[in-house]
Amino acid sequence: MQAYSFAVSNIPLAPWGEDAQRAGEGLFIEFVIMIDKWKDQGYIDEPVEEGLDLKAEIRRMCEEKKAVVLAHYYTVGEIQEVADFVGDSLALARKAAETDAKIIVMCGVHFMAETCKLLSPDKKVLSPDLNAGCSLADSCSAADLKKWKEEHPGYMIVQYVNTTAATKALTDVVVTSGNAKKVIDQLPKDAKILFGPDYNLGSYINSVTGRQMELWNGGCHVHERFSVGEIARLKKENPDAIVMAHLECKGPVLALADVKGSTADMLKYAKANPKSKYIVATEAGIMHELQRCCPETEFIPVPPEVTEGSVGCSCNECNFMKMNTLRKLYNTLKYEWPTVEVDADIAKDAVKPINRMLELS
Repeated sequence: MQAYSFAVSNIPLAPWGEDAQRAGEGLFIEFVIMIDKWKDQGYIDEPVEEGLDLKAEIRRMCEEKKAVVLAHYYTVGEIQEVADFVGDSLALARKAAETDAKIIVMCGVHFMAETCKLLSPDKKVLSPDLNAGCSLADSCSAADLKKWKEEHPGYMIVQYVNTTAATKALTDVVVTSGNAKKVIDQLPKDAKILFGPDYNLGSYINSVTGRQMELWNGGCHVHERFSVGEIARLKKENPDAIVMAHLECKGPVLALADVKGSTADMLKYAKANPKSKYIVATEAGIMHELQRCCPETEFIPVPPEVTEGSVGCSCNECNFMKMNTLRKLYNTLKYEWPTVEVDADIAKDAVKPINRMLELS
């Protein structure tokens, strides 16, 4: 897991810090100790009043502080229900940038909050838990990419948007799972390309474009674990069901899929064909939005592979996305911390491949 740094000085004294100082040195010392605890753990877990309607309070604070809450499709349902916008990471960051909000709360993982800061440098960006990393983003650090780039002079660097800001700063153009083919198709036919960090997405794009991009061997710990055997079993039990799979899944899984694409692609297809039954191979959080959009449709989650001696489960979840809880979101808005910052020099270069992607898509 990547270590993220953050400054205690970013934590405001409001709503009770000034009173604590006036009340006496002892109480203020207690306040400082509490801040140190927050710093050490990377999130605020202060208790809330019993019976408090957290959703109503979150919405009240959003209006009062001029804040917007963004929720990725993979967060828990109650987070999605209280959010202003629900979607994929880049789409959320772009949506927030279009608002006049002063504060953005990104309920997702750390690189998504960084992307919000890249596109909204003048807004305060908050993350409910700084420990919410990403196995895919962590699989290719900026140092890794720099070394790979040096080993392949003359190559263009194309990176999946699921990367840190420091990695984006070394990149020529980023792509999403939804626009990767379109962007790659517009690059020079003779371009030599290094693609990362998702090997499965890169392999799929090679297969549909005829490219021979060099691929970084990275992957998402959730999408890597979908069971081909379980998909075959579910399909046998539900022969009329349509199999949908995210492009981060392994090749054998995609080979069984009728619909291959991003989470947004899956939602779009299901909404256009609500009378069908679906077997879904992506993070289980998407089920909430799928069911909300198509309440009469049956969606069956594909379980992960089960290794010998382990306990199986009926769905596949991202433990990092599930670090976003309603209580953490409430405390984040209340204390306006943890904040997410991007070094100015890194930000200057990291936004360039995003803008290049938008030009090509």
